[in-house]
Amino acid sequence: MVVRSLLRAQHPDLADLEIRAVPGGWDNQVWRVGGRLAVRLPRTPGAPELLRKEQRWLPVLAPRLPLPVPVPVRTGTPSAAFPRPWAVVTWVPGEPGDRAVLTRGDDAAVRLAGFLAALHASAPAEAPVNEVRGGTLCGRTAEFEERFGAVADLLTGAELSDARSLWQQAVAAPAWSGAPVWLHGDLHPANVVVADGTLAGVLDFGDVCAGDPATDLAAVWLLLPAGTARRFFRSYGTVHEATLRRARGWAVLRALSLLGIGRAHERGLPGGQPGWARAGRAALGRLGAARRAG
Repeated sequence: MVVRSLLRAQHPDLADLEIRAVPGGWDNQVWRVGGRLAVRLPRTPGAPELLRKEQRWLPVLAPRLPLPVPVPVRTGTPSAAFPRPWAVVTWVPGEPGDRAVLTRGDDAAVRLAGFLAALHASAPAEAPVNEVRGGTLCGRTAEFEERFGAVADLLTGAELSDARSLWQQAVAAPAWSGAPVWLHGDLHPANVVVADGTLAGVLDFGDVCAGDPATDLAAVWLLLPAGTARRFFRSYGTVHEATLRRARGWAVLRALSLLGIGRAHERGLPGGQPGWARAGRAALGRLGAARRAG
């Protein structure tokens, strides 16, 4: 096994622990190592750079975060056995959120609010910049139209109307004028962990960057059960109306992406993920309810 040989060569004290492949993963394939660790091997061209960002910044951010995250504890260097850098990280127990149900919705809302409130501190000047994850929605209408068109036949008339209206409100909202804050950048169901019916951890910080908190606040509609958004915002704190509009726009864009990726799985195409279409459809339903509630 490649993972065991890599550990034996570079971290021999870990090489005799039990190793189990973990299903899922996008940029990285993950193996659980023993009871407390995991190995992440990059499998896409851009993954090594994402891994380096995690190794640089997660040890800085993790101590102040109230939920477990996969903190890098060892580094792996490229070799003949595996040509890319790799990492040993802490294991976050639970089930991926795209395969589990949040049955304790209010508790999950409070936990997500606490996590984001702690994360969304002012970022230093040297924090990573990511225009895709941490930038503005302006100029991304072509992307919206592409994603919208790709899944429009899956949606009802009301869902189509809600998605377009919320997007238009988002791009018309004033841009974030505060200092850039730390962002996770990619909060969707597959990047959180669920245990005992509630949010138990957050994964995959490869897109960590500084920017507009609306990017992460989209998770309210992407992750949380219906009827829990009010509980989230009571715990998180004051959010201006313009930020709410941008957050809903980000959520629409990502919900459409989840639908598209789920459809790819159903058609047997590369990059498809089971359950993601269901998650995208549910998010659009929650967004539509939020729109009608005002």
